[in-house]
Amino acid sequence: LLRAICAFSNGPLGASAGILLIIAAYATIASLFVSWYVYDLSGLYRLDWLPDADDRYETIVNINAGFDETSAFLRARYKTAKLIVYDFYDSEKHTEPSIKRARQACPRYPDTKQISSIETDLQDRPADRIFLIMSAHEIRDERERTQFFGQLKRVLAPDGDLIVVEHLRDAANLLAYNIGALHFHSRKTWADTFAAAELSIK
Repeated sequence: LLRAICAFSNGPLGASAGILLIIAAYATIASLFVSWYVYDLSGLYRLDWLPDADDRYETIVNINAGFDETSAFLRARYKTAKLIVYDFYDSEKHTEPSIKRARQACPRYPDTKQISSIETDLQDRPADRIFLIMSAHEIRDERERTQFFGQLKRVLAPDGDLIVVEHLRDAANLLAYNIGALHFHSRKTWADTFAAAELSIK
C-alpha cells in the first residue's frame, strides 16, 4: 500500500491521489476493525450484556432477517423457556445484497418459521421477551416497520420486554463504516417508529 501511495504521489496526479488512497485504506481498515470488535470481542452475540437468565420467562421469541447468530445463545441462556425463532426476510421487499450473502453463509436455526414482516402466527400476548438483534433495520419502509412493531406489541406479554439491538446512523458509525452507516437508521427514526407502534423505551 505504501508503495502504491508513493508511486501515485510521484506521478502526474500528485498528492491528491496519495490522499485518496490513504482515505480508502482508512475506510477499509476502520470498518474491518470495528466489525471485529463489535461482533467478535464485545460479547454481543454471547449476550454478556443481558441480565442473568430468569426462569420466569416461559416464551422467548427471536426474530431475524435470515442471518441468525443468536438463537443458540438464547437457547443456552433461557434453558427452561420455549424458544420460537422467526425469519421475516422477503427477497422482494428486503433487497440489500449483503443480507442475501449472509443468508447463504449462515444456516437456519432448527425449526425457524418464515413469516412476513407484518404478521406472525402468535396469539395475543404469549411472548415474555422478544429479541431483534441487528435485524430490524432491514425493514426500510417506515410504514412496514411501524406495522411490524405494532404486531410485536400485540403478542408481547403485559410485563414483557422487546429488546432491539441496532447500529445507529450517527457520527461514530460514519467514522467506522463511512457510507455503509447510511444503511442504519437514526436514533430519531427508531424513536419515531416505537412511538408510532405505541411502545415505550426503557
